[in-house]
Amino acid sequence: MGGGAPVSVQSMTTTKTADVEATLGQIYELAAAGADIVRCTCNEGAAAEGLAQIVPRSPVPIVADIHFHVEMALAALEAGVHGLRLNPGNLRKPEEIKLVAREAKDRGVPIRIGVNAGSLHPEIYERFGGATPEALVESARLELAYFEEVDFQDVKISVKASSVATMIAAYRLASETFEHPLHLGVTEAGPPPGGLIKGTAGIATLLAEGIGDTLRYSLTADPVEEARAGRQLLEALGLRERRGLDLIACPSCGRAEVDVIGVATQAQAALEGMGLPIQVAVMGCVVNGPGEARHADLGIAAGRRRGHLFIRGQIVRVVPEAEMVAALVAEAERIAEEGVEARLAARDLSAEAEAAEDRAALLDSRGADVNHVAERVSEIRRRTT
Repeated sequence: MGGGAPVSVQSMTTTKTADVEATLGQIYELAAAGADIVRCTCNEGAAAEGLAQIVPRSPVPIVADIHFHVEMALAALEAGVHGLRLNPGNLRKPEEIKLVAREAKDRGVPIRIGVNAGSLHPEIYERFGGATPEALVESARLELAYFEEVDFQDVKISVKASSVATMIAAYRLASETFEHPLHLGVTEAGPPPGGLIKGTAGIATLLAEGIGDTLRYSLTADPVEEARAGRQLLEALGLRERRGLDLIACPSCGRAEVDVIGVATQAQAALEGMGLPIQVAVMGCVVNGPGEARHADLGIAAGRRRGHLFIRGQIVRVVPEAEMVAALVAEAERIAEEGVEARLAARDLSAEAEAAEDRAALLDSRGADVNHVAERVSEIRRRTT
């Protein structure tokens, strides 16, 4: 993590860690949705015992979440976890903090200093007049100083807040203050869609500035949604290679010749489970659709009760409107099996001519001069001369 490593996606289980099978089941779901790292609470002895069974069976590294009890941090290390998350606002005794750092150092286990605006040490809160960006960074700095006393450097830092503006300012300051990797997140963002918007506003802003090495969406929802959102964000920003469906679709307008929302929803439902790293476009009109989405691996544009199926902007087939989604799914499967070039070579050679007729007919139906250009130009000249 950090340096030239890809930005990683994290999430956290919501099961009782002591329930080993339920927790492992959720970890596998999270990994399938895009999580690179999963955090599990370690709040009691039974949870630590559960971690000892979970860690060797997990498909991804496991981080133990520690809040109040130093004994739980030490027990998690004994369980073999790959990382710890300590909340400096809750675990406050310097000697206990240094003890955990020494034990982690001996095992080569990294620690995240997980500062949270809602759990700042009262002294820091008073000194800075609240959970300001400066207060969050100061909390992390003090914790890091304890680690440095025992020569422990394998550290990640987070300075989360539920306020997007505070979170962004805190991470900008942290990036100037620390050389350690930063874990991004808007804490307690709430349920979707609002939680997704807040999380994206904060995390994407920082990633676009080159700040951040790992992230978590903190949603009041199934944690699989967190992992999926994190992965999709990184793919959208070009920070991770696409590994699943990327469906693009026009927002629909008066030109649309089909129910774009309905077709796009059906296509997404049909294609999402296929697990193909493919970009698919659903466009509402044939006049601009194929050109606007020519970068897509595969797409379809509607016109005159037909669908123009295209690959990388080239029309390969024209199908009835009722068969549009089925045609997309079938072509996606063939692209996966044969590749784009092979499918372009197998295109229907008459399809482009049919598509051109549809485009011309739609333009003609609106008239050759739908904007009455000559009249408008005359009026513009009258007003400007």
